[in-house]
Amino acid sequence: MHFRAGFALCGALLMTGCAVPYSPAPVATNFPSTQQAKLQAAAHWGVIARHMAGQLAPSLKVNAKRPLYVTSQQSSAFAQGVSAHLVTALVNDGYIVVKVPDANTLRIELDTQVLAFSSKRPQYKFAGERSALVAGAWVLTGIDHTIEWLVSSAIAGQDAYAWFRSQFATGATPKTEIIVNLSLADDSRYYARSTAVYYTTDSDRALYDAAFQPSRTFAVRNH
Repeated sequence: MHFRAGFALCGALLMTGCAVPYSPAPVATNFPSTQQAKLQAAAHWGVIARHMAGQLAPSLKVNAKRPLYVTSQQSSAFAQGVSAHLVTALVNDGYIVVKVPDANTLRIELDTQVLAFSSKRPQYKFAGERSALVAGAWVLTGIDHTIEWLVSSAIAGQDAYAWFRSQFATGATPKTEIIVNLSLADDSRYYARSTAVYYTTDSDRALYDAAFQPSRTFAVRNH
């Protein structure tokens, strides 16, 4: 018993010694785990458009008497689709949305930036595997057992496991991400601004980045 305790103490001291007190550059560390939505359908564009419009709502209500004009700095299919969803949401909420701006118009400006990271990104999906708690109830082990991760006996067996995993997008972790900025502004100032980041399907990058041209391979034939 004393031998095991001494061995553990030595191991701890060795691990402590590996962390040098000084270094010529900051030590790279990971951020706490977070979740990021993956855009996979045009319907998702409407979801994020309505969400971001909702974030601008307090400033929109303060300036409710001024007409609105929706504009985008990009011409991608995504930018056009989100702009259309924004117009629909604003009109349905009772705001005045004009087709041609004037000096009194407030602009809702959409600005996007598509980023392509390394294709060798970590492929972490979810923590834990299924384990039976009691008959008809399942939990994913290796994660915090909060109420969010517990399921009642009404969902049993494989259905419970599928329910747990349904929130995670299928496929590899995408290398393509998009930053979406939505601003309420005029010529002199910003009144409100919302920024969000999403994964996109790598094969659909052309929908989000109008300047992106997928590489093509041409076969050369000798005559």
